[in-house]
Amino acid sequence: MSSLNFALPLILLWLILCFCEAEQKLSTKECEKLGFTGLALCSDCHTFAEYIKDQELVSDCLKCCAEDSDDATSKVIYSGAILEVCMRKLVFYPELVGFIEEEKDKFPTVRVQYAYNSPPKLIMLDEDGQLKETIRVDNWKREHILHFLKEKVKPSSEI
Repeated sequence: MSSLNFALPLILLWLILCFCEAEQKLSTKECEKLGFTGLALCSDCHTFAEYIKDQELVSDCLKCCAEDSDDATSKVIYSGAILEVCMRKLVFYPELVGFIEEEKDKFPTVRVQYAYNSPPKLIMLDEDGQLKETIRVDNWKREHILHFLKEKVKPSSEI
């Protein structure tokens, strides 16, 4: 019994520390290393969690996101996107290959760019074709990419 009485406060302390760690925000530099720019809204991270079952990735998103405003129209919509990936590493990402070969043409404002040694990422663009946000898509399935692009990219525009 005495060991249980001793262990219970330690377990509670550990749970509190874990909760606090999950709530802390990361620096801009740390977020960029993880593939987040801090421009994503926290509600986007919650939507992201519905499709990506990697809790660590969702936790990183929440540590890098911007709080949503009360204005429902504040959802960020981009004018276009670039799917950047290393051609040599593409063999390791069959979901991306499937998207590029079979689905990409459904998105005229999205282009594929091959960059040596680049991890797979979506580079989200504003009306001027300038980078607004970078999102790593290493573990995304084809349907997740499709859904994300349908929700976040304007259907047609020149980039």
